[in-house]
Amino acid sequence: MANTPQSKKRARQNARRLAVKKARRSRIRTFLRNVESAIAAGDKQAAEKALRAAQPELMRGVTKGVFHKNTAARKMSRLAARVKALG
Repeated sequence: MANTPQSKKRARQNARRLAVKKARRSRIRTFLRNVESAIAAGDKQAAEKALRAAQPELMRGVTKGVFHKNTAARKMSRLAARVKALG
């Protein structure tokens, strides 16, 4: 348990940041799920549209510290390859 005033404040800050990052991560996963469902349905147009919507969200997650840059790049690359293979 936090004892010093500094560690108590740190615990409060960490809880606030966790809530923000958790919401942001959930939002990004929803966008990725939309792409996955379009791919599963075999709808190339919907998949491309969902991918274009997901890309800026994923990159925003990188700048906000939710995901590592390479993780986001890997996810985008794999999704793009799967969408391209639909054609």
